Amino acid sequence: MSLPVAPMIDGEEGGDVRRHSALSHEHVGAVVPGPTHDPSITLAEYMYYAEITRAEEVTANERYVTAQGPTTLKSLIKGRFSKGHQHTETPDATGDHAIDEKAAAEKSANGSGDGIITGVTDAEWKQASRAVRTAGWGGVFYLIATDILGPFSTPWAFAQMGYGPGIALFTVFGAMSGYSGWIMWKAFMGLDSDRYPLRGYGDIYYRVFGPLARHLINFSQGLQLLLFVAVLILSNGQSISQISQGPNGGAGICFVACLVIFLVAGFLLGQIRTLQRFSWIANIAVYLNLLIIFICMGVVANSLPNFSATQASFGDTFGPGPIYKYAGTPPDGMASGGSGFTGSMNGLNQAVYSYGGCMIFAAFMAEMRHPHDFWKSLLVAQTFIYVVYMFFGLFVYSYQGQYSYNPVIQGLSPYHWQTACNIMALITGLIAAALYGNIGLKVLYVEVFQEVFNAPPLTVSRGKWLWAAIIPIYWAIAFVIGAAIPQFSYVSGFIGALFILSFTYTLPALLALGYWIKKDAMTPEERFDPTTRSVSYVDSGFKRFMRGYMKKPFFNTWNVIYLLGGLATTALGMYSSIEGLIGAFSGKSAATSFGCGTPV
Repeated sequence: MSLPVAPMIDGEEGGDVRRHSALSHEHVGAVVPGPTHDPSITLAEYMYYAEITRAEEVTANERYVTAQGPTTLKSLIKGRFSKGHQHTETPDATGDHAIDEKAAAEKSANGSGDGIITGVTDAEWKQASRAVRTAGWGGVFYLIATDILGPFSTPWAFAQMGYGPGIALFTVFGAMSGYSGWIMWKAFMGLDSDRYPLRGYGDIYYRVFGPLARHLINFSQGLQLLLFVAVLILSNGQSISQISQGPNGGAGICFVACLVIFLVAGFLLGQIRTLQRFSWIANIAVYLNLLIIFICMGVVANSLPNFSATQASFGDTFGPGPIYKYAGTPPDGMASGGSGFTGSMNGLNQAVYSYGGCMIFAAFMAEMRHPHDFWKSLLVAQTFIYVVYMFFGLFVYSYQGQYSYNPVIQGLSPYHWQTACNIMALITGLIAAALYGNIGLKVLYVEVFQEVFNAPPLTVSRGKWLWAAIIPIYWAIAFVIGAAIPQFSYVSGFIGALFILSFTYTLPALLALGYWIKKDAMTPEERFDPTTRSVSYVDSGFKRFMRGYMKKPFFNTWNVIYLLGGLATTALGMYSSIEGLIGAFSGKSAATSFGCGTPV
């Protein structure tokens, strides 16, 4: 699964991108420029200030490039390893004096209750907002690539789909994820400003569809990350179980006890509240993942698959035997994820993990000094991910055929190589689980505990104590999910279908429809007045909707098709993963709920 890391981005590319993350400890509950969730603010007002900010960013970026020089391969590498520092905005050409973020935040308290900002100059709001925007496009490329880098499920995905359908679907979904990223980028550019900065996926939906949409998005993200932690507990529990079996394949530790071991380690590490504290150890995880990839390729090319693992997970059909590869969809009984269409859909559920970073693109753009350059990060990272995943998945499938295992590490047969990779995977998995738990619990804490139950912010002592108490409960819930459904490929596939497909394809299509229809429905007479903060609309209702839709009829119709396709694929993916779970619980797998039997 994907591994979100926190690289130190600095030098030519700016300061530490995570130091002032919207999800970081420093900003949970903090005051930010502008009442970003004030229902009195109209879409026209958001767009008005966004246009001003984009124009100012162009000028500021020209000055920055002149001073720092253009981005080169050397600057990207140097920025990757340099030490983070606080980015400071210099006074602009108008002579306004810059102030620090804290001062602006204090002055914002003097703003009037009706949302009209008073007591703070535009230059002060600008400085306060841009103090947290320090990353360049090269730094964000690292974040996108390392957030998704970890292609250990792709060989199994190709084993379910075969060469032809696998390559075709992987390519199409890769291209469509790039299109979704473009939608997120355009919406961000049109709605984000220094006065009303965007912080994440939910904020974009709030500005287009209202507060209910924001709450649903943020709650779904929190639930998704909880399930990610459950999947990582299950995956790494399998690694511990394999290690404990020894080179001769002994009984090993009871499987549910292996899950408990990882659980305890996870919620101890989860006590870390600040994401920046993960920075250097998370960077190590990236290179451990790359090392695992290279080891796996060398091992599968020179040894047989791990027949005992495939047989324990998928039944006697996948015991020792000849290896087969297929140009098209594997015939009945030759795909471990199911027969025919069901098996192919289960493979597709895993393939979409490769492009599951779309839900945090908005958070990345919120950290950028010049978000106009995000398209460069997106293009380079998506191309890199596509090539790495495609090559690795096809390489392993070409040697292991229908015996390709998910995750691929546990499909290695030489015990010493299997154990070495399992140990490295435990390190990266523990970091990933702690990060997912950290971000996921913060989303739930802010959305539920702070907004609904008035819990204290995490910046005060009571909030810190409450965090320490909630972490074990959060991890315990994830453990129960993983131990109750110990079928890694199908559980992760279900998450891929329900959440990753939705956040990467379905929701961006809906956002495109809402954003462009509302934007294009505005007439030249409907201009925002910054003095009165009002807009005089000429009409409303269906007439307004049709005017916006017909401004770009082909584009909007395509997005309707894209939305329906995403919904249909999500439904089919959920169906196939549920069918796979039913089959696994019918006796094919050696693992049972809260049992000692291991799926490896």
